[in-house]
Amino acid sequence: MSHHLSSPCSPSEPAPLPALVARLRAAGCVFAEDEAELLLTTARTPSDLAAMTDRRVAGFPLEQVLGWAEFCGRRIAVDPGVFVPRRRTEFLVGQAAALLRAAPRPRPVVVDLCCGTGAVGAALAAAVGSHADTSTPQIELHAADIEPAAVRCARRNIPPSTGRVYEGDLYAALPPDLRGRVDILVVNAPYVPTDAIGLLPPEARDHEPLVALDGGADGLDVQRRVAAEAAQWLAPDGHLLIETSERQAPHTLDAFRRGGLRAWPADDEDLCATVVIGTGRDGAAP
Repeated sequence: MSHHLSSPCSPSEPAPLPALVARLRAAGCVFAEDEAELLLTTARTPSDLAAMTDRRVAGFPLEQVLGWAEFCGRRIAVDPGVFVPRRRTEFLVGQAAALLRAAPRPRPVVVDLCCGTGAVGAALAAAVGSHADTSTPQIELHAADIEPAAVRCARRNIPPSTGRVYEGDLYAALPPDLRGRVDILVVNAPYVPTDAIGLLPPEARDHEPLVALDGGADGLDVQRRVAAEAAQWLAPDGHLLIETSERQAPHTLDAFRRGGLRAWPADDEDLCATVVIGTGRDGAAP
């Protein structure tokens, strides 16, 4: 993509939609019409529009340019340099929400590990809502990420009234008193093999943190670490849910079983999404 295309408008005169569409299309944006509409409706001033268009043409992810992503019907704040939530991860939310609704405790404990923007935790909190007679959320939500920029962004999407967000490496970030109490442990850990990072679209490999993408030699390093300790953190009938790929799912299942969990896969062909779900020995598969 060229970094030297002319600006679509002067600071005092907004660009016509066709000109903006043409510039985005020339830069390789497949959905140029949709993107142009989003830029026009999000920009507060012509100067904002010019700057946002320049960033998009330079290859920045649209969601980072806009400052938000649509996820599970909600606008999730997305800061520059933070992993952009993918639509396929809505399947992970749906699987976790179904288990939450069947949880035996009135206010189940949910942990969003490798939370990034906090999109999964925020969507789960919204899905189950608050108790009718109070503003207390129906879940006790905790989220954590190792990347400082992600933690700052997640705290915008998961305010103190909704849950708590911690910075640190996996379980080391969590309060020790959560051990053995987690009803739903939901994880979107990096699962791209190191050698495949270079095959990702430039938007991802150039503008999202490597720590949120690189899963090690076979893509499963972080998943294995999560699965190995999960049983210590889950309640007796708690569940671990990890997004993975269809190709990697058998190895993710093996990691769950090595960690002492009963495990099974779930798939959504429309979203090209695969989730592996596990539960402690006292829990039951559906």
